[in-house]
Amino acid sequence: MSDQAKAQKLLARLPRGLSDRGPADVAATEHMLAKIRETYELYGFEAVETPFIEFTDALGKFLPDQDRPNEGVFSFQDDDEQWLSLRYDLTAPLARYVAENFDALPKPYRSYRGGWVFRNEKPGPGRFRQFMQFDADTVGAASVAADAEICMMAADTLERVGISRGDYVIKVNNRKVLDGVLEAIGLGGDDNASRRLIVLRAIDKLDKVGPDGVRDLLGKGRMDPSGDFTKGAGLAPDAIERVLAFTAAGGDNALATTANLDAVVAGSDRGAEGVAELREIASLITAAGYDDGRIVIDPSVVRGLEYYTGPVYEADLTFTVQNDEGQTVRFGSVAGGGRYDGLVSRFRGEPVPATGIAIGVSRLLAALKAVGSPLVSAATSRGPVVVLVMDRSEIGHYQTLVATLRQAGIRAELYLGSSGMKAQMKYADRRGSQCVVIQGSDERAKGEVTIKDLVLGAELAGLGKDGAGKDREDYLARQAEAQFAVPEGEVVAAVTKVLARHG
Repeated sequence: MSDQAKAQKLLARLPRGLSDRGPADVAATEHMLAKIRETYELYGFEAVETPFIEFTDALGKFLPDQDRPNEGVFSFQDDDEQWLSLRYDLTAPLARYVAENFDALPKPYRSYRGGWVFRNEKPGPGRFRQFMQFDADTVGAASVAADAEICMMAADTLERVGISRGDYVIKVNNRKVLDGVLEAIGLGGDDNASRRLIVLRAIDKLDKVGPDGVRDLLGKGRMDPSGDFTKGAGLAPDAIERVLAFTAAGGDNALATTANLDAVVAGSDRGAEGVAELREIASLITAAGYDDGRIVIDPSVVRGLEYYTGPVYEADLTFTVQNDEGQTVRFGSVAGGGRYDGLVSRFRGEPVPATGIAIGVSRLLAALKAVGSPLVSAATSRGPVVVLVMDRSEIGHYQTLVATLRQAGIRAELYLGSSGMKAQMKYADRRGSQCVVIQGSDERAKGEVTIKDLVLGAELAGLGKDGAGKDREDYLARQAEAQFAVPEGEVVAAVTKVLARHG
């Protein structure tokens, strides 16, 4: 290669905070989304889709970083100097959609939507700038019965995709309770919005950094193990202890927890209203039979976004996994949401209650892989049937075989490379094929094809030449099943039989 060609050669590289997805992940994701969609529709939610791009003023005010249009979101100006941004989540675009189509939509309006969202934030382990969410929301229902229903649906969704009961918990809290605590320590009003947000973010990290880490974040700040310093909320010691008392108010049951919260918010009408709503949600959960550990009242849940106005909830997976450092940790949150009564209202100038949940698609898929969910393995285990090309002058005939399989609904492909039979078999293995179709000149003269079961063949190869000792007769019978000839007209039936053998 010449020096000029080397100079012009591009470096293949992926921007930080982004990831590529292979066919296995794509297939598993689609399979999982189908199960989530089934659950949402079972609850009466219908699909809607909003674009990736919105006006920045429809999004920015409610993001964690509020000072500049580009802080927290990817933004640009169009040709008439309007600021546009890639959507940060799926909730703010829904609020805009509902406000714009308010008169035409049924109320309450129940919808779901999935898609990519984008965050202009510092990437890190498990923290991406582009990721997928799958949301469900009820707009126009002021009753906390709508919040309780979302929590029940979240539990049903996790079980439908393959998370066993006992391996998850839906935690419920109420931002009004925290608002009452913040009012009591002097952080009420618009002037303290930025400090309240720091407090929210600090509490939201309780599972990651523990009470001592949260105490630092509520005070002067915290230095993490990497050496990065996060500035704190600057609260006084007594205020810090009151916030920590709020997060630690969980009891053995909903009755005990709400009693503890009554004490924490004493003197705050808004806090008392939040506790009353939690009691009502607990009553509804009990009436529906979900009070068996699937859904619990947990004061440590606050959610990091400022637009939540009432009940908030989080789906937490309780089983343990190995993290990147080899430590055993609890898997943690895969979904969260809450009530946001102000988002639609700011477009309409009138109260419009709303509540909803967002599932982190990649996080949930990672969880399903961790528990060995059949849903994931079923979506990723089968590659196409490969028809080998033994005689290039007969490629038209091989294409006829492929077309016959496809017309029968069997995923199939013709080998289009230039390699010989051995390399073609390796290609089929790499494609995850469960069987190949072979027709050389001898088979063609007889009007036959040979079917080779790659899965069974690999199993038999692992038994060795002795044919598994005492079970040699069975071994030989299985060898006959692993590679056999059939009339060309029976190729569909033969391939179907092999595929069915492996589920």
